[in-house]
Amino acid sequence: MRGAQVVSRVSRILKIVSEHPGGASSSAVAAAAGLTRPTAHRLLASLAAEGFLDHDVRAARWHLGPELFLLGSLAAERYDVAELARESVRILAHESGESAFLSVRRGFETVCLLREEGSFPVRSFVLTEGVRFPLGVASAGLAILAFSSDEEVDDYLGRADLTERWGEAHAADCVRERIRETRERGYAVNPALILEGSWGMGAAVFDAAGKPAWALSLTGIESRFRPERQAFLGGLLLEQAHELSKRLR
Repeated sequence: MRGAQVVSRVSRILKIVSEHPGGASSSAVAAAAGLTRPTAHRLLASLAAEGFLDHDVRAARWHLGPELFLLGSLAAERYDVAELARESVRILAHESGESAFLSVRRGFETVCLLREEGSFPVRSFVLTEGVRFPLGVASAGLAILAFSSDEEVDDYLGRADLTERWGEAHAADCVRERIRETRERGYAVNPALILEGSWGMGAAVFDAAGKPAWALSLTGIESRFRPERQAFLGGLLLEQAHELSKRLR
């Protein structure tokens, strides 16, 4: 393994570990990264030696390490939007009763940064901090993709194969139809396409250049996202997305 290949594999491993709040096993990392277990273990051990990972020997689980915290603290001075967005996420959870989130676009994925629980006792746990989804999958990624340029949408859907993992409901023509609906409404709706019974809605948040760089979203059980309530939830999302876009600018 040399150069760019090593960097790519290391990056992938760190992302995989970040998606397991309770820690990831060597076999789970190897399977998700498409590596043999010995190769994955060597990379995991090397990252731990540098402080980027921490190994819980008793539980046989890998966690993000202290060096990442230090680097992240420094990077937060430039990239952290959590404090600006926290109030909007809190308002969404309070006013809707559902779980509310902030996600950020990273390349062709969205990453959840913030989660706030609502008052409704039955919740969906599809999304939590650190979880990644491709653009066009989940309401946050659909909202961001929908308000990207037509050229970017065409380029992405022309080469992304979302059906292999996410099913035929994420074929390019199906995603295009949901993009059209999202542009008409202003907000995205995910009708239990990831997990049966778990619905989501999202609205894009724009940067100073007018590009969709973040998204606010809500998730919950199907009965809480009936058509008669979607307009109310969509209005809340659009209002807070607009306010947050202004603050971020």
